Amino acid sequence: MPTEPARPAPGPGDHLARAAEETPTATTARSPRPAFEADGPPPTAPVGPPRPGAVAHVPRSVSDGAAGPAGAPVPGVGDPAGRVAVTAPRGYRAVFRVREFRVVFAAHLLSLLGVVVTEISLTVLVYDLTGSPLLSALTFALGLLPYLFGGTLLAGVADRYPARRVLVVCDLLCAGLVAVMVAPGTPVAGLLALRCAVAAVAPVFTGTRMAALTDILGEGDLYVLGRSLLRIVSQSALLAGFAVGGVLLTVVPPRGAIAITVVTFLCSAALLRFGTKDRPARLRKKDGGANLLRDSLDGARLVFADRRIRALMLLFWVPAMFVVAPEALMAPYADRICVGPAALGLMMCAMPVGHIAAELVAGSALSPRTRSRIVLPSAAVGLVPLIVYAVTPGMTLALVALALSGVGAVYVIGLDQWFVDAVPDELRGRAMTLMTAGLMTIQGLGMALAGLAAEFLPVHQVVAGSGLIGTVCSVLLVYEVRRTGPGKTGVGAHRQMTTR
Repeated sequence: MPTEPARPAPGPGDHLARAAEETPTATTARSPRPAFEADGPPPTAPVGPPRPGAVAHVPRSVSDGAAGPAGAPVPGVGDPAGRVAVTAPRGYRAVFRVREFRVVFAAHLLSLLGVVVTEISLTVLVYDLTGSPLLSALTFALGLLPYLFGGTLLAGVADRYPARRVLVVCDLLCAGLVAVMVAPGTPVAGLLALRCAVAAVAPVFTGTRMAALTDILGEGDLYVLGRSLLRIVSQSALLAGFAVGGVLLTVVPPRGAIAITVVTFLCSAALLRFGTKDRPARLRKKDGGANLLRDSLDGARLVFADRRIRALMLLFWVPAMFVVAPEALMAPYADRICVGPAALGLMMCAMPVGHIAAELVAGSALSPRTRSRIVLPSAAVGLVPLIVYAVTPGMTLALVALALSGVGAVYVIGLDQWFVDAVPDELRGRAMTLMTAGLMTIQGLGMALAGLAAEFLPVHQVVAGSGLIGTVCSVLLVYEVRRTGPGKTGVGAHRQMTTR
């Protein structure tokens, strides 16, 4: 099933994107959804009673394998001595101790493999059938355009139905759509329509899985690290996925390669069905609208009506819109500075490598508080390195600028925590689906605008201008995020007042 959006530019949703401020504390005002199961209960140690008036997180008892954010104490429910866990592993190791997350991670790998192989194989198949470069390229564009449709009109699915059911049905639906692609009699128009259908399902799947991670990992640091791991895998697919697909096509024909992806989708569905728990829908029937479309549109209205959520959403989207400019114009820029295909490949890899390295360091070496403190400074200056394109840098300087821009996208690892803190539980699936869809759409728009600008201006000026304009927009958004603060307005504030 389509998973984390895997596109060449780091962006707040997937690399796709990405003034100190204290770690948001909105989650302390309500009880979280059920805590996750680890492989075994950690040792415990006595602590003092909670301060008067505090509203504590109350996960399941330690005997059930409950644990809190990595390295944080977890109350033992029903323990009269008030003993708590204090020795949970820290960093990414703690995330992999959660059995359900390991299942989701494996399903993500399979789904991502299916997406990458399908994209490259379908492109080759359409070119073989038509000989048209335009139609061949269109298969890639059709992987972006339906995100807006699926993320806006189908977002209600993520909250109206149990998450496991949604994820499994999405995988099975994609397996069925891809199976029809394999049929020899499927015309080119049918192949493109099926590609659109698969892409429309993608934001629903991704948004539902993002929301489900809060059920599996809790709403704290483990959720942030889990999202980080999935994002890193998606970014890594940009470096290796298409190479794997290319090698596969030397062994089997395009339809055969596409047929293999049917198996990956089915395996992903089986893992999610039998390896994750069945949890109730987030949106109760009595709270839902008259139909799916109403729930979806109501979700979008609530998200954008809340000033805090809106500001955080835009902080995911806007830097991603500008950071794709150098990637979109990489080939003409390589031609301008007279470098060959090998240098072009290095420049294509620089930004994802910078983002992966920075996120790994942030996730494994920085504390949650430190990650929170670097969100706004990183978001504000992440696009500044692109301004160096104003002097038409050679390959070495361009590589440095691209890698530094990738490093700047590290702010998303802290922004993930702020976003989940700000969004009410019953709105979370729709909000995350909308965020994913908007991220993919705005990156596609950014690429198109960069290409259009390059028709009238030199390529290096377009990239430098994207860095400059993007920096101004990012600084304005940073100011807005600081002004809203955690839980001061809208939906988030109402939720906090009613849970005290």
